[in-house]
Amino acid sequence: MILAVKRKMENVSFSMIRHCEEERRSNLTRIACFVSILFLLISSSSFAQKQPRKMNDKQIVIYQLLPRLFGNKNTTNIPYGTIQQNGSGKFNDITDKALDGIKELHVNYVWYTGAIAHASLTDYSAYGIKVDDADVVKGRAGSPYAIRDYYDVDPDLAVDVKNRMQEFESLVKRTHAKNLKVIIDFVPNHVARSYHSYAKPKNVVDFGEQDDVTQGFSAKNDFYYIPGQKFLVPQHEPKQTPVAVLQDGKFDENPAKATGNNVFAAQPKYDDWFETIKLNYGVDYQNGEKTYFDPIPPVWLKMRDILIYWTHKGVDGFRCDMAEMVPIAFWNWVIPQVKKENPDLIFLGEAYNPQVYKQYLDEGKFDYLYDKVGLYDGLKRLIRNESNADVKEISKVWQKESAGFGHHMLRFLENHDEERIASLGFAGKAELALPAMVVSATLGAGPVMLYFGQEVGEPGKGEEGFGGDDNRTTIFDYWGVPNHQQWMNGGAFDGGKLTDDQKKLRAYYQQLLKVTTSSDAIVHGDIYEVPLSGNMNNRMYAFIRYSGKQRLLVVANFDRKETLTANIEIPDQILKVKSSDPVTELLTNKKLNIPAGTAIPVKVGPVSAQVIAF
Repeated sequence: MILAVKRKMENVSFSMIRHCEEERRSNLTRIACFVSILFLLISSSSFAQKQPRKMNDKQIVIYQLLPRLFGNKNTTNIPYGTIQQNGSGKFNDITDKALDGIKELHVNYVWYTGAIAHASLTDYSAYGIKVDDADVVKGRAGSPYAIRDYYDVDPDLAVDVKNRMQEFESLVKRTHAKNLKVIIDFVPNHVARSYHSYAKPKNVVDFGEQDDVTQGFSAKNDFYYIPGQKFLVPQHEPKQTPVAVLQDGKFDENPAKATGNNVFAAQPKYDDWFETIKLNYGVDYQNGEKTYFDPIPPVWLKMRDILIYWTHKGVDGFRCDMAEMVPIAFWNWVIPQVKKENPDLIFLGEAYNPQVYKQYLDEGKFDYLYDKVGLYDGLKRLIRNESNADVKEISKVWQKESAGFGHHMLRFLENHDEERIASLGFAGKAELALPAMVVSATLGAGPVMLYFGQEVGEPGKGEEGFGGDDNRTTIFDYWGVPNHQQWMNGGAFDGGKLTDDQKKLRAYYQQLLKVTTSSDAIVHGDIYEVPLSGNMNNRMYAFIRYSGKQRLLVVANFDRKETLTANIEIPDQILKVKSSDPVTELLTNKKLNIPAGTAIPVKVGPVSAQVIAF
């Protein structure tokens, strides 16, 4: 109750409170303001957080995939293997059948990770592309976040390298024909040390082409420099890998440029983003982060043009890498300009600081931000059954951390940066995350995301190359993804090689997302936290999502041993929402024989969840 009142004060009456503070010299004004605020609080619901209507009428479900891995049928998987040895998926491998399979999961956006050309050790010099230096490339295939040419796509992904852009454009058309939308990465903070655009349109000036390299910082420069010093390859303990023979410990860069993760030294460390160069948005980091935004820095204009270029290719959204490392002022300026080309574009920011979430949404104009540090981290502790795991972290997310803007937060349990759920380092078994997946998909009205292979329990095993055996699916190497390949079934994309358990897991995801994408309560409804009842402990959580059309009771039991047994009392205000449907557990479509009244008896087994329409 206290939290709800606090939220109402913050959301409903903030402007009035501010007005009261400005006029506090007048006793009469203070009294009038206090009475008005009190009236607003009393007249509104005192225990539910109102979710503003989101920009779409349907919950967004994003499916992230790397084309290089997604369509690769090769099962060789030699550590540090070449493209000839281990193979690579292509744009053309993402067929109509593949898209149908993705759409079965009630996905409506596909994020094609690594589509844009990035630094790589594969030789495409026959096509006019200079071979990259192995001393500043991570892995054989290279990081998708070390962009080599912002106006080109990755030649690895083309069957006919000369027609690689046409193959990408055809993929966009195929995706749209299935009524799916396309997201690609926008990497604004840094580029590859070897950046050079061979594919740029006429009159486009390359990054750094007009820089004054004698200046460490200039608002007119695209990069930051360390004048008078050559770049030195970071030192590290040598590893006897197939790539090592290609490395001579040297890279020609004079003067040295600052490294992507804000390292202003001629020799970054091996743990730094040494393969990238920091872009200059007019912030002088070495002098108190003083800003020079007027006139508009050249990087701003170049990045705007790049975003517009891909928008004209039919891209429907951009996942913006490390959005917090780029000034809010840039986002405030660029996003509205690009949306003039397509008002329905979505901008999704990778963000990790809850203290500035609201600022990046309000001032930065982002549509959605990662809910990583809040919900993901808390759910991971619950999934792993860690001693400090507590469902109070779920409450904190929507009641405090993202109160009032939860519908702008993207929820997920896997992506390319995080450990696979089924990996030994995370949970060891994909099914242990199902209660968390239910919470992720139902807690807010914002998007929910799947990472390819998650729905079939991909464990991310093996030392693929640069990343080592780190419980993740590599983004740096050519590799086949075994559990995903079982669903791919040689290109049939019919799940023909899946085990019964894998089929059951995929069906669970399918049913859950069917429920959430067709639910008025999820997209437009309020949320009410169910108080502790029955034997509920700190690994059991329940809440109600309700709108004028629907009521859903969500019960998640993370406990590994105990069955959750409780009689959930429904508040009068929620009971006023009429429902003509019989009480049904939606994940199993099982009708529940529950007598009329103000309570719902629930019994939820260990590591499971229910979504009950009542």
